[in-house]
Amino acid sequence: MEQARISFYDQIARNKRKSFFLMFCIFLVFLLLGYVISQVYSAISFFSIMILAIIISISYILISYYNSDKIALASVNAKPASRNEFRQYYDSVEGLTLASGLPMPKLYVMQNEQINAFATGRDPQHAVVCVTTGALEKLNKQELEGVLSHELSHIANFDIRFMTLAAVMVGMIAIISEIFLRSLWFRSSGGRDENKGNAIFLLIGIILAILAPIAVQLVQLAISRKREFTADATAVQFTRTPTGLANALRKIKNDKPMKVNKAVASLFMSDPFRKKVAGMFSTHPSLDERIKILEKL
Repeated sequence: MEQARISFYDQIARNKRKSFFLMFCIFLVFLLLGYVISQVYSAISFFSIMILAIIISISYILISYYNSDKIALASVNAKPASRNEFRQYYDSVEGLTLASGLPMPKLYVMQNEQINAFATGRDPQHAVVCVTTGALEKLNKQELEGVLSHELSHIANFDIRFMTLAAVMVGMIAIISEIFLRSLWFRSSGGRDENKGNAIFLLIGIILAILAPIAVQLVQLAISRKREFTADATAVQFTRTPTGLANALRKIKNDKPMKVNKAVASLFMSDPFRKKVAGMFSTHPSLDERIKILEKL
């Protein structure tokens, strides 16, 4: 029985809608946590907590955002790719940028026998693509183009910017929760009497401050998985065929795990640790699921 076909345009639109919905969920948690804290504290205390959390979170994330390429490349000891040594790599990326209308990114290579790749940079004008030596050695031309088109899709879809926004929101919720919970020690030591209504909001606030950071991190991981599906579908749009990327994912499935810093693991096109099952704590969807969807495109 022939599988029902899926339009890659529909797949891209569907995953983008889900990503924005999940981002909206994070925003709702932020508003709910802020409302509860505002019922517990005075307006001045509440705004002090919120402003401090926003300043710390945005400052930290902006530093990472504008240096994301340098941090990622340094963490995997990647080196600039020489055109003479990696001619096919350059030719493939140049062909895909012409087809997609993207500017040429800077190309890097990391010494690793496993098949993988990542893209980073704050926008298409400051983008970097890095592949492993294993990918260059083990993939044929069509498979390599499938992998590279996936990484260029992340650049075209502004995924680094999108995930940075998610990180800002998640960071603010985590900082607000931490400040709120720590402030309770000073509040209790002050011996203040609480009316019944205030005590209820205080209890709700404590529960939210404990659970909200965990919940929004899970949502952030779900967004990461959806962006991978979107990049797969966009890659098919660039190459006009799912075959190369699907075959590359099959080879990756049979590859060994990689040894990389966990901080940059989410950047790679597939989970470098090769988890057999992609659950709610995974940054990537399972390879089997991705291959199954690609076969329908």
